[in-house]
Amino acid sequence: MTKFDPLDMHNYRIEKLPKREKSNIEKWLAISGPILALVVFILFAFVVKLPFLESVNPSELVSESAKKAFAKIGAEAFTRNNEFMLAVFAASIILWMTQAIPNYLTSLMLIITLVLTGVLTEKTAYAQLGHPVMWLNIMSFVLASMLVTTGLAKRFALWLIIRFGKNASTIFITFIVINLVLSAFISATTAKAAILLPIFMVIAAIYGAKRDGQKNNFGRSIVLQNLLNINIGAGAFVTGSGANLLAAAIIGGAIGGNIFFSDWMVAMLPVMVSLMFVGYLVAMKIFFPLKPEERFPQIEGGMERLKEEYAKLGKLNIQEIKSAIIFIVILGFWATDSIHGISATAVAFIGAIIALLPKFGIVKWNEVDIPWHLMLFSAGAYTLGAGLDETDLPSISVNALFNYLGIGNETHFWVLYMVLTAAMLFSALLFQSKTMRAMIFIPITIGIANRFGFDIISLALPVAFLIEHVYVLPFNSKPAALLYETDQYSLADTFKFGITMMIISWIFIIIAGETWFRYLGITPNGVFGIF
Repeated sequence: MTKFDPLDMHNYRIEKLPKREKSNIEKWLAISGPILALVVFILFAFVVKLPFLESVNPSELVSESAKKAFAKIGAEAFTRNNEFMLAVFAASIILWMTQAIPNYLTSLMLIITLVLTGVLTEKTAYAQLGHPVMWLNIMSFVLASMLVTTGLAKRFALWLIIRFGKNASTIFITFIVINLVLSAFISATTAKAAILLPIFMVIAAIYGAKRDGQKNNFGRSIVLQNLLNINIGAGAFVTGSGANLLAAAIIGGAIGGNIFFSDWMVAMLPVMVSLMFVGYLVAMKIFFPLKPEERFPQIEGGMERLKEEYAKLGKLNIQEIKSAIIFIVILGFWATDSIHGISATAVAFIGAIIALLPKFGIVKWNEVDIPWHLMLFSAGAYTLGAGLDETDLPSISVNALFNYLGIGNETHFWVLYMVLTAAMLFSALLFQSKTMRAMIFIPITIGIANRFGFDIISLALPVAFLIEHVYVLPFNSKPAALLYETDQYSLADTFKFGITMMIISWIFIIIAGETWFRYLGITPNGVFGIF
């Protein structure tokens, strides 16, 4: 039997990590999910008649698509469509949450159900696979594959660690920089985790972290800080994840305009960088302070192994140089999209075409890693969004709820701001899918903004900024599940660090709303009136 080498990066590849067994609760949810989803669908579609759906006032509809549908099919058919929409929405959420069946299969089922019930036409439902955001996702995976195939991503990360990771403190700070740079180019947090995992696991071993339950604070801190930074780094850019892009598309559709890459980056990059450094301090000073012996390498020649790994990459080759040029040019066009008006999707298209060109390109099609199951899942989420727009169900439901609670239109903006941002942020404790949270909370926020007469951007965009906070529990995101398998930290470790950062993030978004976002024109005058 070959002895385990803690400094061999190949030992930390995703496929070599142990697979976590489902807990009893997860097994029970998987069994009960389909039954519960079917019951809920039947109840909402055929049994329960909700008064607020049967008395829709067309003058209160917000969506232009819903107004046209009401005028075309009449009140009775419009009500039936809303009942079916609610039934499909509720059943889909249950299946997605319980993971009773694969997420992509749930998406396929909801697409065909919305067609068969008449909520959407076949053309509208099937066309969501060609949504501009879908194409941006596909092209981004082509570009990310180029970054990985050429070895440029690994070279960049190793060079930074070798060049600047002189001690424990600088190593953590260097990973903050690495995460930020990769987040600007790679729209999949799981892909970033796969790139960085072998590197920070080798470093953890160098500083004394071991397998078989022998944890130390260096290991806890480097894995949990990277989990935090992989996710919130994505929140600094609209292209950081498909969920960000979906939220921007929904908001853009509601305002009849675009949420530009530059708009999102200017607003959130300073906030996310600040949170990364706060996370570093919280981990190192409060929860996982390093013992004196953990501040220095425990394995002799450990950093030399990283240098050897870097040396294996050889000299910077022409393919890597071409990759770097393409990415820098793409980022430049993305960052200036509000000036030239070329969409992020069009820019990514051109970059992917250049990368795939025969002879002159960088990557071959069979080397491109596109997770089509995620694409189908996203297509289902976009179709669900099209159905919500066609029926205007979020606005109708919001109006009915506030009328039932007797809440008038005098509610202060900042009360809504704090409640909605908290709802989006802390919902990450329950939901696995960022896309699903975007599909639920962004339309609701838009409906609330319309009801109270506030600018949609002022509420919906700050809510969208919080999509990426999915790092508290192992099931909250794929990177969280992946990094939990490293066995470098316990459930209690990730919860206490994660929930603390989540609360701090909420405080940050409130302060940003009163200061930075107000300066940028996102939010109206501050509640204190002193800025």
